[in-house]
Amino acid sequence: MITIRPIPAFNDNYIWHLQSEDQHWVVDPGDAEPVFKALGNNKLAGILLTHHHPDHTGGVPALVQAYHCPVYGPATIAQVTHPLTDGDQLSLMDHQWDVLAVPGHTLDHIALVLHTDEGRHLFCGDTLFAAGCGRLFEGTPEQMFQSLTRLANMPADTRVYCAHEYTLSNLKFALAAEPGNPELEARQVSASRMRAENRPTLPSTIAIERATNPFLRTESPVIRAQVNSRGASTNATPVEIFATLRRWKDTF
Repeated sequence: MITIRPIPAFNDNYIWHLQSEDQHWVVDPGDAEPVFKALGNNKLAGILLTHHHPDHTGGVPALVQAYHCPVYGPATIAQVTHPLTDGDQLSLMDHQWDVLAVPGHTLDHIALVLHTDEGRHLFCGDTLFAAGCGRLFEGTPEQMFQSLTRLANMPADTRVYCAHEYTLSNLKFALAAEPGNPELEARQVSASRMRAENRPTLPSTIAIERATNPFLRTESPVIRAQVNSRGASTNATPVEIFATLRRWKDTF
């Protein structure tokens, strides 16, 4: 059995800490110090990376120096010892992992899917957020839309482990984009309670995201009406609706 816990870092990052018996792995360690603290006297067996941004990779050199562990991730990252690409399958911690290319936030972005007896666990970095998605720093709207569609098509009970606690701000935008969605309203109440108790709002699930994430709901008539009022054509394609939503969110 694998236990998955968030290690808070910086203002709103989560470094995901996976433990199986005496094996410890982390995903996207932007800072080494919180990882050292979480591990205590335990040794780090390996590191998994989703993309090259410093708040996801900054802790790698210190962790590698301390533990001499392998680093799996995109080949664009200098510290990676085991480059990963779309379609790769791994066996780590005695479990199967799948690698999915999800460009958009960055061109090298990947997502990692862990298969366990309890189900699938998606480590999606900054591509899919709870009720949101990442900014388009390098990719195109078409690339990000396709990446999000790929993730949205995963089984509904897939657990979603994104890398930032952005849920409340994302829900505020989601309610502006799709007012009157009762599942969104209920999610805002639940997430607000969690944060008031200093609890993470993650993991989410693909089912929850399909129901409440505006970037996965470009076919919603309410969302279409909202983006039409912001310049999108009445005949806009789903990609064009997504692009308008993303531009709106950038200045929200």
